[in-house]
Amino acid sequence: MSYHLSIHLDQAFDTALNQVREALLTAGFGIVSDIDLQTTFKNKLQRPFRAYRILGACKPEYAWQALAVEPFLGTLLPCNIVVQESLQGGVDISAIDPMVSLQSVGEGALADMAAKVQFELQNVLNQLKSSQQSS
Repeated sequence: MSYHLSIHLDQAFDTALNQVREALLTAGFGIVSDIDLQTTFKNKLQRPFRAYRILGACKPEYAWQALAVEPFLGTLLPCNIVVQESLQGGVDISAIDPMVSLQSVGEGALADMAAKVQFELQNVLNQLKSSQQSS
């Protein structure tokens, strides 16, 4: 079982990043963090790296409900979405699979919520893939 949900898009990195942001917002996710590893590695390590962004996506209502059940769940939040230049060309987009990450918590009350978030993240990825195919 994979720990991520992933798709590949044949387009420029910046285009894909903007589409991911828009798709997440349309699906009701807020983007609470944006980590630019390419710039970080260049500035901190003086090493080149491909375009690689980690977006922290969150639906506040889900986070609130989950933290009411499991106070330490914040260690698994927000849901990370990675947009990276593919080594084969194009862009790979991956989202954490909440069903897999929550298995370590062992809290049955969170399973339904994790399934909802998984479904919504997969829908975002499917919409991105579909929009590329219809272009």
